Amino acid sequence: TLIGNEAFGVILADDLCINPNGKSVLSQMVTLYKKYHCSIVAIEEVKANEVDKYGIIQGEEIESNVYRVSDMVEKPHIDKAPSNLAIIGRYILTPDIFDILRVTKPGKKGEIQITDALLEQAKQGRVLAYKFQGSRYDCGSVDGYVKATMAFYEQFQ
Repeated sequence: TLIGNEAFGVILADDLCINPNGKSVLSQMVTLYKKYHCSIVAIEEVKANEVDKYGIIQGEEIESNVYRVSDMVEKPHIDKAPSNLAIIGRYILTPDIFDILRVTKPGKKGEIQITDALLEQAKQGRVLAYKFQGSRYDCGSVDGYVKATMAFYEQFQ
């Protein structure tokens, strides 16, 4: 009801993203949305041994750092990952995602995964992945939280 028929941004709190030299990650994605009018997920390259912690995309690069998503898998085993391009906690979603979520069956750990709903949009060519400008810190882990704290400490010294 709150969204109506508008696209909307999603920010997951455990991913801290900064771009000290320019626009925020979500602002960068809004620029892309205005061009393509479809769902967009932020991505970054991760080490192969970390793919099982993320939704991983497969796609074709259609312009620099922008991929048309053809497949995505939630937390795949390293042998099943289609790439090392991991979805991080920034999304722009079109409102039809709610209709898809209503009929999405539970996936990993019995939970309904946004990745599964986005895959339905991707099958229709309606999801882009964007390798953003800036840095991301995984504040959902102690190590990532400490790295984020240190980065901000150093930035403001």
